[in-house]
Amino acid sequence: MILLKDILYKVTIESVVGSTSVAINNLEFDSRNVSLNDVFIAIKGTVSDGHQFIKKAADQGALAIICETLPENIVNGITYVQVADPHKALAIMAANYYGNPSEELKLVGITGTNGKTTVSSLLYQLFKKAGLEAGLLSTVKIMVGDTEYKATHTTPDSLTINKYLREMVDAGVEYCFMEVSSHGIHQKRTESLHFVGGVFTNLSHDHLDYHKDFAEYRDVKKSFFDELPRTAFALVNVDDKNGLVMLQNTKAKKYTYALKTYADYKAQVLESQFTGQLLKINNQELWVKLIGGFNAYNLLAIFGTAQLLGLEELEILQIMSTLESVGGRFQYLISEKKITAIVDYAHTPDALKNVLETINSIRTGNEEVITVVGCGGDRDVQKRPVMGNIAASLSTKVVFTSDNPRSENPEKI
Repeated sequence: MILLKDILYKVTIESVVGSTSVAINNLEFDSRNVSLNDVFIAIKGTVSDGHQFIKKAADQGALAIICETLPENIVNGITYVQVADPHKALAIMAANYYGNPSEELKLVGITGTNGKTTVSSLLYQLFKKAGLEAGLLSTVKIMVGDTEYKATHTTPDSLTINKYLREMVDAGVEYCFMEVSSHGIHQKRTESLHFVGGVFTNLSHDHLDYHKDFAEYRDVKKSFFDELPRTAFALVNVDDKNGLVMLQNTKAKKYTYALKTYADYKAQVLESQFTGQLLKINNQELWVKLIGGFNAYNLLAIFGTAQLLGLEELEILQIMSTLESVGGRFQYLISEKKITAIVDYAHTPDALKNVLETINSIRTGNEEVITVVGCGGDRDVQKRPVMGNIAASLSTKVVFTSDNPRSENPEKI
């Protein structure tokens, strides 16, 4: 039996109407899922406001309503809890409801514009190959040990995060690698999670449909590191000018990685082909299956993270040489006629530039580079002409096509 007052522990409460000493069933922030004795948290989203559905939740049997603004009509028998920030309240309540599972895991958050999926997924791969029990929360999929679940968001909602973290703990998982998006940070989905480490990959033009400008986007990312505890580590890419910004106010132990400048973890690309590249990491040479300078950064972040989590350098390097590329991240296929097809998730100007520059640096003759690219609808419009210019300047031919136009006219995009 879970009492409402127990899951409200550490929530900033402004007022209460009714009793909090009542046994509750589930937590829900979607009124359509509310059933008898559930708690409904009214969240103001980008599309709709949960406060508009308080009556519906009450009609469906909600025992308690958590909201920023109390409704005009108070129903007897329902407890109303007014909170300062429903997003933050949901995160804290979700953690309490599932018994704060992040405290029983070694949870590492990976944030940045590009590379989050590759770094988190390859860390999961590496730790599994090292014989350790690991979990993954990524854009591509969610892994609880060896059990796979479909992912719907880069950083899921607080309830989903804590549900899977609890499942991981119960399954004996020790390490979890989690993508942390700017949306997730801004909407407080990572509040009340206990991270043992944070990794910053890079920062470039993205999500300016959501954030008012680049400075806000950067500062939201930075806030993740600001909140890390003293016991955690913060590992950042200092070849990116925003890397040191991430470390400015963090209480965590500070570590850096780079290819071009002085850092705690250094790497150098010695040779690159379509089948892989030869790297020197901390003066040790190794051949890896992933190609491109951007992947050299990703692998260096993985190396540093694994060391900071206690793995031995030689073991890390040996396993890194066996790591396979992540689905949709510079996946290539070479036909019998020697035509190379490459699929990459590149959805930002910087990512597209990195991929095309890598292709151009590796091609050996006069091969044509034919780029097929699109931009999603109802998203950052500023990056579209930039990406178009990059594609045109670094390709022989370009096909501009549709990429999930949502409510927009594809021809307008």
